[in-house]
Amino acid sequence: MPSADPDAGSRHNDTVAINLPGSLNPTLKLDLEWEEARRLRDADLAELDRTGSLGSAPAHTAAAAPPEAAPSEGTAPAPASKTASRPASKTNAPARSRAATMQSAADELRSTPAGRAIGSYLQHMSVERGLAFNTLEAYRRDLLRYARFLGSRGVEDISRITRHDVTAFAQSISEGSDGASALSVRSAARTIVAVRGLHRFWALEGMTTADPASDVHPPMPGKRLPKAISVNEVTRILEAVSLDTPSGLRDRALLEFLYSTGARISEAVGLDVDDLSLERIPANGPDVVRLFGKGSKERLVPLGSYAARALDEYLVRGRPAAAAKGKGTPALFLNARGGRLSRQSAWTILKNAAEKADIGRDVSPHTLRHSFATHLLEGGADVRVVQELLGHASVTTTQVYTLVTAETLREVYAAAHPRAL
Repeated sequence: MPSADPDAGSRHNDTVAINLPGSLNPTLKLDLEWEEARRLRDADLAELDRTGSLGSAPAHTAAAAPPEAAPSEGTAPAPASKTASRPASKTNAPARSRAATMQSAADELRSTPAGRAIGSYLQHMSVERGLAFNTLEAYRRDLLRYARFLGSRGVEDISRITRHDVTAFAQSISEGSDGASALSVRSAARTIVAVRGLHRFWALEGMTTADPASDVHPPMPGKRLPKAISVNEVTRILEAVSLDTPSGLRDRALLEFLYSTGARISEAVGLDVDDLSLERIPANGPDVVRLFGKGSKERLVPLGSYAARALDEYLVRGRPAAAAKGKGTPALFLNARGGRLSRQSAWTILKNAAEKADIGRDVSPHTLRHSFATHLLEGGADVRVVQELLGHASVTTTQVYTLVTAETLREVYAAAHPRAL
């Protein structure tokens, strides 16, 4: 997933109908198409973190590995005495099922000329664009559906694809008339953006002489603002975690880390101990942590003193007990068996803490990310700085948080200006 996010996050303008001037450099046009698709996938990843699924777009849920489908990450195998009676087919069944599905999709694409041309585009997105694995698989699913649609219309030569074919596909995915599930407005928009990028790539590479999708614009999803919680609510969640057990120390460290850095949940659970620097750089500055975002892009993020202390406590008093049960994984956050903590388990940790804190709304790891950005902007941080901290490729994605804080600005203005009311 552009995440997928996607973190992820939200976007400033959900309107994805892009009217690009004809004189614009073709490579820049492709870059803009890619940025638009990434913003849409970020929104899907945010929804996945918030709800645990993408109910409005069932055809794409597997790309972002929802909780009910994904295996635990880095989970160490149980002792042999406990697994001897467990059928081997069940142990790695989800992983094998996903691998088989992906292989089947790749084989299907290779079976037709149009599918092989799509494969060239996917290779370009993987090698030259550096797409994350989940995002690349989401593109493969979107474009495989397009290839099937073209095949149903008897179109095998990509040079014979017309604008009418593209618009008919756009209508079919919205209605579900192609035999697959109908997509929500946002999911349909994301798919059409992928198709537009595909045709532009073919035209730039000389595989076709025209771009039939250039004036086919995706539907316009409604604007969705990120849902942040207040500083007081964040504090209640953090303090709801008991520090009496090793798992409690881990949970507190994880939640403090998420709010302190604004990290995506996948970035947090993917951390190794060596990615932390709990020595101040410089001596009077904040601690730092190295995060690996979408497409394995690396960034350094400051670590607040509360999170640093929580991590220090966890590393000294919590992690060793869990590590003793595992096989020496370098992961920072460990599960009860000494393996790497999964994204789904981290989501459950936050959900339980929010319930204990009596937060009367849905809270997800991405909620903490939204709150991190919103509270920074409310405190006077520059939007470009927040962009770097969140790891957004485009400041447009970050600017959505300025819409949220505008309400706060209006309240302050109304209370402080002598002639506001």
